[in-house]
Amino acid sequence: MAKNKQTVFDWEGKTQSGAVVSGKMPATNANIVRAELRRQGIIAKKVKKHTEPLFSFLRKNKIQAADIAIFTRQLSTMIGAGIPIVQSLEILAQGQENEKFQILLNNIKQDVESGNRLSVALSKYPKYFNPLICNLIDAGEQSGSLDIMLDKIAAYREKIESLKGKIKKALFYPTAVIVIAALISSGMLIFIVPQFAEIFKSFGADLPAATLMVIKISEFMQSYWYVILGAIVAIFFAIKKGREKSTTFAYRLYKYFLKIVVIGPILKKAAIARITQTLSITFAAGMPLIEALQVVAGSAGNLLYTEALTRVKDDVTSGQSVHAAMHGEPLFPAMVIQMIAVGEESGTLEFMLSKIADFYNEQVDNAVNSLSSLLEPVIMVVLGVVIGGLVVAMYLPIFRLGGVVSG
Repeated sequence: MAKNKQTVFDWEGKTQSGAVVSGKMPATNANIVRAELRRQGIIAKKVKKHTEPLFSFLRKNKIQAADIAIFTRQLSTMIGAGIPIVQSLEILAQGQENEKFQILLNNIKQDVESGNRLSVALSKYPKYFNPLICNLIDAGEQSGSLDIMLDKIAAYREKIESLKGKIKKALFYPTAVIVIAALISSGMLIFIVPQFAEIFKSFGADLPAATLMVIKISEFMQSYWYVILGAIVAIFFAIKKGREKSTTFAYRLYKYFLKIVVIGPILKKAAIARITQTLSITFAAGMPLIEALQVVAGSAGNLLYTEALTRVKDDVTSGQSVHAAMHGEPLFPAMVIQMIAVGEESGTLEFMLSKIADFYNEQVDNAVNSLSSLLEPVIMVVLGVVIGGLVVAMYLPIFRLGGVVSG
C-alpha cells in the first residue's frame, strides 16, 4: 500500500500556561498536527500548509549567530512558561526552516533525553555554543535558575549581535565607495573608452597627455582584466587565510585596523563594549574572577584585546586588582579603568561593567551614524572625481578640435 505523502504545516498555538508558541511540523494532514500538538500540551490556534517565500532558494543553509541568539531567547521563554527542556527543544526544532539548525537542535534534544544536562549537550557543538555560554548555562542549571540565566544570555547575545551589525555598517560605507568607484571606472575603461579611442584615430592629431594615459590604462584593462580580477580575489583569500592560520599576521592586521582614521576609534569602542558586557554577565552568573577573565579573553573578538586581557588575568592571578592590572594596558581608556576601580571598591563591579558597556554601545551607535552622514557627501565627491576625470580626459581632444575649428 502506498504511503501517504507528508506535507509541512505551519502552526501557532498556546501552552497550558498561556505562552504563545509556533513552529512547523511534517504530517499527512492538519488534524494529525493538531493531535500531536495536544499530546505536547499545546492548544493549536492556527494550522496551515507551509509555503516557501519568494527567492528562498538563494538563502544559504547555514547556522548564523543571529539564529543562536533567537533560539536562546525562545528557549528562555518556553522554560520560563513551564515547558520541559526536551519538549521545548522539540518544538523549536520543528519550527526551524533551516534544515541544518533543525538537525542540530534534534541532536541536542536527544542528548538531553538520554540524561545529559543542557550545558553538556551544548558543549559538544563549540562552533555554535562557546565555552562562555556553556559555563553560564551550567551555572543556571546548578542554581535552579536556568530560565533566568537563559534570559540574560539572550539579552547578551542580542547586544553582541547588535554591536556586530553596527561595525559592519561602519565598514560598509568606505567599502561601498571603493567598490562602486572601481566597478564604474572599470566599465568605462573596458567598454566606453575604446569607442572614443577609435574616434580619436581619425583626428590625425596629437592627443592630450591625460587622454593618452586613460587610453593606455583602458588597453591594459582590456588585455589583462582577468589577471587583475584574479589578483584581487587571491589577495582577499590570502588575507582571510592568513588571519586564520597566522597569529602574527592576524595581530598586525588588527593593529592596522585600529590605526585607520575614524574606523579605528569605532573598533576600539566596540571591543570595550563587548569585553565589559561579557565580564558583566560572567559576574552575574557567579563565575570566579580569574575564570571570567580567561573566558572573556577568549571571546574578545580582537587579538590585541585578547592578549591584553590575558596579561591582565596573569596580573590579577598574582594578586593585583583588575583596575591596577589594566593600568599598564594602553588599549583600555582611563575612564574604563576609573569606573572599574569604583566598582571594585564599592562592591558593584557587575553594575559598573554593565554601565560601561551601555555607554560604549551608545558611543559606537553615535559614531556609526556620524560616519554615515559624513561619508554620504564623500561618496559623491569620490565618484564625481573618478568618473568626472575619465569623462573630461575623453572629451579633451573634442574640446581642442572645437577650438581649432572655431579659430
